[in-house]
Amino acid sequence: MTEEMKFCRQSRVYRSGRVFPNDFNNHNTLFGGRLLSNMDQVASIAAAKHSRRECVTASVDAVEFLHPIRPEEYVTFEAFVVWTGTSSMVVFLKVYTENLRNGEQKIASIAYFTFIALDENGRPYKIPGIVPETEEERYLYETAKQRNNYVAEKKQLNKELVSFLKKKL
Repeated sequence: MTEEMKFCRQSRVYRSGRVFPNDFNNHNTLFGGRLLSNMDQVASIAAAKHSRRECVTASVDAVEFLHPIRPEEYVTFEAFVVWTGTSSMVVFLKVYTENLRNGEQKIASIAYFTFIALDENGRPYKIPGIVPETEEERYLYETAKQRNNYVAEKKQLNKELVSFLKKKL
């Protein structure tokens, strides 16, 4: 029996929109929490498209805020699966802006989200593997092993930290 495989493009999601005054902080830039919420929503769609299952966010492995998002810009989110485990998958997400006055485009943020696919009983569900096609997809796939090692180390450190903190309760 051959393991089912899917292309990265099959999970790719785009969402664009304007940013409104209630989304801005006191610096007149998009509030980071609002951006993270939108990123999680878009990334979860990519995970569900890949697995065709309900998915839960397991972790936000890295978020980089590279460029503040201002009122004169609109935002585009792009997300797709770049790595899979048995029931987990890593979704890469990039956020870019376009200035509506002069057309200048910038990458505003990049992030990696890990999701777990669930079966009807809320248990981890085996998902298809991933096949990268483009140069960008191949780069993200090939560097995923290093990133996964880092995430595993971080997870272990966090586990130890929680154990330590429980002693203080």
